[in-house]
Amino acid sequence: MASSKEYLEFVLDQLSLLDEISYRSMMGEYIIYYQGKIVGGIYDDRFLIKPTKSAKEMMPKAQYETPYDGAKEMLLVDDIDNIDFMNELLNAIVDELPAPRKKK
Repeated sequence: MASSKEYLEFVLDQLSLLDEISYRSMMGEYIIYYQGKIVGGIYDDRFLIKPTKSAKEMMPKAQYETPYDGAKEMLLVDDIDNIDFMNELLNAIVDELPAPRKKK
């Protein structure tokens, strides 16, 4: 099942306090970028983020879920209605993520 454009818009609204948020459509799902780094994505109308140390500390009871068959597990963001938490979460994890690869 592909994610809805409405859910994407909801997640982007929740992250609207952050600069440099972008997304890319990928086979009916959406990859979410912050400061040019992939922080997570929207899969089957679920917002999943990379399981960094900060993310696990901020969401100790978060469920690990697979975005699609064969993918690495990610953390399900369950407090998505809390704008302050969402912005704090992404600010905490962005520095732990690798820089984007240089294009040849």
